[in-house]
Amino acid sequence: MRTVEFGATGVMLSELCLGTMMFADRCDYAASEAIVNAALASGINFVDTAAMYSSGACEEFLGRILKGKRQQVFLATKVVKGIDRASILSGLDESLARLQTDYVDLYMIHWPVQGMDVAEVMAALNETVVSGRARFVGCCNYPAWLVAHSNAIAERNGWAKLVCNQVAHNLIERGVEVEILPQAVAEGIAITAYRPLAIGLLAGKFSTTTPMAAETRGKTDSRVITWLSQHGASIDRFNRFARDRGIHPANLATAWVRYSAGITCPIVGVSSLRQLEETIQGAEIDLTADEYAALTDLFNTEVKEEGLQLFPGLKYNFPRLRRNLRLISS
Repeated sequence: MRTVEFGATGVMLSELCLGTMMFADRCDYAASEAIVNAALASGINFVDTAAMYSSGACEEFLGRILKGKRQQVFLATKVVKGIDRASILSGLDESLARLQTDYVDLYMIHWPVQGMDVAEVMAALNETVVSGRARFVGCCNYPAWLVAHSNAIAERNGWAKLVCNQVAHNLIERGVEVEILPQAVAEGIAITAYRPLAIGLLAGKFSTTTPMAAETRGKTDSRVITWLSQHGASIDRFNRFARDRGIHPANLATAWVRYSAGITCPIVGVSSLRQLEETIQGAEIDLTADEYAALTDLFNTEVKEEGLQLFPGLKYNFPRLRRNLRLISS
């Protein structure tokens, strides 16, 4: 398993991050333990969890599993109770108790909240670092401007900055390409990408000609049905692209995310040891620039400024805003 620097922290982590949302839900303790042990054996040293996963039971599983192995893992969890100072601090203490550890490597705000006091949030996150209960702090689902605003406040006060942003990114959900990924490249922000398989749509299980299995997530998740209806033809082409090259579609989708400029690593959530083993086998797949472009072109999911798309030849749209300006760092 190859490693990559986590933003500008100097910490080297595996190119894949193990997501644990299925633990204590679709995975019982034995299955969860087998998955973690296999991940560690393969060289995956980055594990992501959250207090909200299975109402804390996921963290409890990890606490038991990682006993005696804590130093092998860069462990990340998230704020869940609220983003006022008291909730941030007490929430971390409760997570630490469930995880049976004195610290986490990364503590993240899970979602921004309308009307949030950004200075209070950053001050509280700084307290977790100063106290030694978190090595680094970060965020999830922040727009680029809020990352910049938060870190400007931290800079003025000498507080710990947000070192990462965890966002959804896949061939269908590409909004982060406009500003979040360029910001990551320019400022050394680590980006971990969840939903690299678009809720399983890019895992080879769905097509416009195959009936949806009774147990599939699409029966309960409206996004699956909606995206399949919108992008079914593209998914069919994607499946053929993978088949023609002898690559599992899930591994191809993950390789596309890994190639994307600004992405540090995709978060791979699995519900079985077999899925993990297949994912690990595909970790060595490296796309060429041409293959990346061809895959991207299969989906009409580029974020566009719709007002100017009706005029042939004019390209005053978001691609111009997100182009690489090749800035010189001072």
